[in-house]
Amino acid sequence: MEQVFEQKLREATQAVEEKVDAELNRLEKLTETDIEKMRAERLNSMKHEHKKRQEWLANGHGEYDDLPSEKELFDITKKSERIVCHFYRESAMRCKIVDKHLETLARKHIETKFVKLNVDRAPFITERLNIKTLPTLALLIDNIVKDKIIGFTDLGNHDEFSTEILEWRLGCGGVIDYKGDLNSPPDEQEKKKRIHLLGKKNKTIRNGMGGGDDDDDDGDD
Repeated sequence: MEQVFEQKLREATQAVEEKVDAELNRLEKLTETDIEKMRAERLNSMKHEHKKRQEWLANGHGEYDDLPSEKELFDITKKSERIVCHFYRESAMRCKIVDKHLETLARKHIETKFVKLNVDRAPFITERLNIKTLPTLALLIDNIVKDKIIGFTDLGNHDEFSTEILEWRLGCGGVIDYKGDLNSPPDEQEKKKRIHLLGKKNKTIRNGMGGGDDDDDDGDD
């Protein structure tokens, strides 16, 4: 077991060294013109990012808003490209669990507008989106519902899921800029790291992106 671990460690170290060497060789070949071009591109990128950030903040991004009616949701779709809308009911305890996580993610991912909408105040859109289980998160991109998270099935199917798991699932839906590995949830990635160091075969889990979830009744109604 110790020999396997040492071999894995040597392979990982060699891979890192090769990447570093390749990057150093690339930098050595850069001319002054190349460097100036890179600086200009980086500056333009920073200016663009700053402009977008200001636009997002002006449109209320960074906050988790409770919408008074479905009309406000239609208005938001005209201003924000990416939206996470939590369809909830006051009496559903699982909706309160989702609220806690979305409040955190709204502050972290200002590129996306996070809102909640009481289904009792939104009968038209609730029926149109075939929302039967609460909580349901609708992931909208360019005014189109690209994905839905129905109940807690995709989040481990229990109430104690982490904010990181929900963040990963939103990333799978493309509604936020997720920086991690979309191929597996954060908790599973940690397990894989530990197994990999021991030289054992990695295990994978289903990411829950399949269809046919509308009949899921794991959540509160």
